[in-house]
Amino acid sequence: MRKYIFPAIFTAIAAMTQLAAAQTKGSNGGPVVKSQGHPIEFVRKGLDILFYVGDDDGSPLSTKDMRGRATIQEGGKTVTVPLAPASPNMMTGKLLAEPSPKAIVVFSGSLHGHSLTARYAGE
Repeated sequence: MRKYIFPAIFTAIAAMTQLAAAQTKGSNGGPVVKSQGHPIEFVRKGLDILFYVGDDDGSPLSTKDMRGRATIQEGGKTVTVPLAPASPNMMTGKLLAEPSPKAIVVFSGSLHGHSLTARYAGE
């Protein structure tokens, strides 16, 4: 039995380490998650949510033709917020209510057939 428990514990610790490493702080103060090599930084300012999208080389990616949405999961409820492009490399949306720090936010965006998804775990 022990030989099965230790690999499971090791796998769980490795997964938590990867999640912590995946969410670093960006230049705008928000957590950054990479999706297919693209850094996406999530910033919340009051009821406004901002996603700064970077190209795979780290430079800002134009979001002019991007489509996207944010899905917020909290307390068993799910809310979808449409996102609109903003110059030069942002996708923005407006929340109806302040989420708690424990809320999970998922960014979904597409540009020229290229899909990006980033998950931001609450505290």
